[in-house]
Amino acid sequence: MRRTVIGIALMGLASAALPLAGCSSTDRAAPPVNLATPVKPPPPPAPAWGPVLAPDGSCTGSVPATATGIAPGIAECELVRLKGKPPTDVLVGESGRGQREVQVLYTEPGAKELYFFVNNRLDRIVK
Repeated sequence: MRRTVIGIALMGLASAALPLAGCSSTDRAAPPVNLATPVKPPPPPAPAWGPVLAPDGSCTGSVPATATGIAPGIAECELVRLKGKPPTDVLVGESGRGQREVQVLYTEPGAKELYFFVNNRLDRIVK
């Protein structure tokens, strides 16, 4: 009986060592390492929005005289042209979705008007 126990123990050791036998193999070379700097994709082209307002309230180009009134959809510089004077304040930023967002404040006698633009188009007005 003692032989049987020793035989079973040896078979257990042999079967445990068999899967590990391939771990010490050195006949394979290490995979190559790429040390080149990754290439960044080119930036997307700038959207063709036309002239837009700078943070100081000036337009970045010539203003087309297409809008006849202040209404949703007009461009930032068209608002300034229709108002006839520079804005009191301009905030230029970007939304979390990558859109250009601009807030234009006009302080009128006795009132304030805030114009919200998204991608150079008037989105809403708060008076």
